[in-house]
Amino acid sequence: MGNSASNLPALQTVASCDTAKFMGTWFVIGVKPTMFETTCSNAVEKYTRLENKSYDIDIDFQYNQAEPIKSKLKSLPQKGWVQGDKSNSGKWKVSPMWPIKMPYPIIEVDDKDYSYCVIGYPSRDYCWIMARKPVMDESLYNSITKKLVEKHQYSLDGLRKVPQQWTKAEREKRGLTPAEVPDECLVKDLN
Repeated sequence: MGNSASNLPALQTVASCDTAKFMGTWFVIGVKPTMFETTCSNAVEKYTRLENKSYDIDIDFQYNQAEPIKSKLKSLPQKGWVQGDKSNSGKWKVSPMWPIKMPYPIIEVDDKDYSYCVIGYPSRDYCWIMARKPVMDESLYNSITKKLVEKHQYSLDGLRKVPQQWTKAEREKRGLTPAEVPDECLVKDLN
């Protein structure tokens, strides 16, 4: 997927990414999308560490195909492999389907509480800005996009914010907790 990255330097992954701390629920806040994500909303990824399997991480990726809540719920389960030190590495590979294994470099992560992260792609055609909650402070988002350009040589062309609109019913339907989607992030019923 994507264009050749031969004229770009290798992406710089984070120096440290504690695999155990990375596990859990992530909301996709911004994306340079793959073909599956061009109109997605309420995109959520859940990471689960596995032991004694042929892969290291189960990734449950669910999203609404278009508008939040009302459009069809889609799912793209994925498998992940941590490269190098399985307990602490920013270099992963992910497979959305066999036999494809794509690079999944973790290029930014909040090293205090793992409240946000950024996943890159060598060609810079794709990236995912994710957070533990469905909202992100605008100044943090702007700081991250600035790093994408200045530190990681990304163009922001095609980067889109992913709509995150949640009702209590949708939160429950998707198996999320009030800790993950706090009540103050809920909108009134959209019907």
